Amino acid sequence: MESGSMSPVVQDAREHLSRAGIYPTSQRRALAGILFDRHQHLTADQVFEKARSKGIRVSRATVYNTLNLFVEKGLLREIFVNATHTFYDSNIHPHFHFYNVDEGCLTDMDGRIADDLILHKLPHGTVVEGVDVVVRVRNHS
Repeated sequence: MESGSMSPVVQDAREHLSRAGIYPTSQRRALAGILFDRHQHLTADQVFEKARSKGIRVSRATVYNTLNLFVEKGLLREIFVNATHTFYDSNIHPHFHFYNVDEGCLTDMDGRIADDLILHKLPHGTVVEGVDVVVRVRNHS
């Protein structure tokens, strides 16, 4: 795709990556367009499948490497819910999650909970580096 014909999401992705110090290759821009079009929680496999469904030619290794780079540069949060499920969260601000074990999906908890429990009760002279709280829920039968 040529620079002049890029969609606004991809153009924004280019700027977003450049500001983070990431060289915006076409594959990184395409993956960023998927990841950063809204706040969402995706696994690497879901990112790969979305890319393929949009006609983006990318390998699983490139998806994993790109996700790791985006985490390293602070553009994504890596959320480990169990030994086999890792989600990548485009909302990098401190917040908690619900993980539905029956559906395999991760959703944000009300942001006020994190504020009330953590952000307003920090020890003097400290700042939050990260918040990793996942509440596992199951569908009511």
